[in-house]
Amino acid sequence: MIIKNEIPILEYDDISPEVIAPDHDLEEVALPEKCLFAFLGDVVHRYARENKAEVVKELITVSHNIQIYVLHEENEDICLVQSPIGAASSTQVLDTLVSCGCKKVIAVGSCGVLAKIPENAFLVPTKALRAEGTSYHYLPPSRYIELDEEPKAVIEKAFAKHGLPFETCTTWTTDGFFRETKDMVKYRLDEGCSVVEMECSALAACCRKRGASFGQFLFTADSLANVHEYDARDFGTDSHEKALLLGLDILREYKEWTMDR
Repeated sequence: MIIKNEIPILEYDDISPEVIAPDHDLEEVALPEKCLFAFLGDVVHRYARENKAEVVKELITVSHNIQIYVLHEENEDICLVQSPIGAASSTQVLDTLVSCGCKKVIAVGSCGVLAKIPENAFLVPTKALRAEGTSYHYLPPSRYIELDEEPKAVIEKAFAKHGLPFETCTTWTTDGFFRETKDMVKYRLDEGCSVVEMECSALAACCRKRGASFGQFLFTADSLANVHEYDARDFGTDSHEKALLLGLDILREYKEWTMDR
């Protein structure tokens, strides 16, 4: 049934099947249950090459191709993908991965800070403000989406194991990188958002719709904390490799990670 609304983005179809299934051209591809969904650039491809990851499929788009890597490890296989940026494009890729078998997903990437948080600090979102458009095609409208408890706990245990400091946070997910206005930054900060990024709420909604478990951790990059003077800093570049290794360790370490929905 279609839930109708005067505002099109708030309309939701909760029953009717899709015309194009996310695995429409990948029917014979079976991916591992665990997946690291990364926003880390060339670090991902370099690690995949150095560790002899198999490219099981290449998703071909008009802008660039996306390699789906599988790391064949001693005890299990892990899917590794460098995602495109933005809610719509990244969710399209993740939906495909989940439809092909990835059911335990950890995402990792950078975020901008709204509060005074130093660069390269690690954060674990507990909920995301749905200020993008993609999530509304996967779940009925709501202001926030709460992230799954179990993967969040798994991530926090991994940080404790490695002795890495972190904080939990509420993140503002937005499509409008150049529409993070000065007043909107203050407004989001006042309602409890300490960071901003472009994918978390959409990825979480996709996984919830498709029956996969989803968790994410972030590292801080640029700063919007001083609305009078934007500070790009170094976009968290120093954290890329550390975040990749940490994400893989999270997936490796917790053999008993079971769905708790």
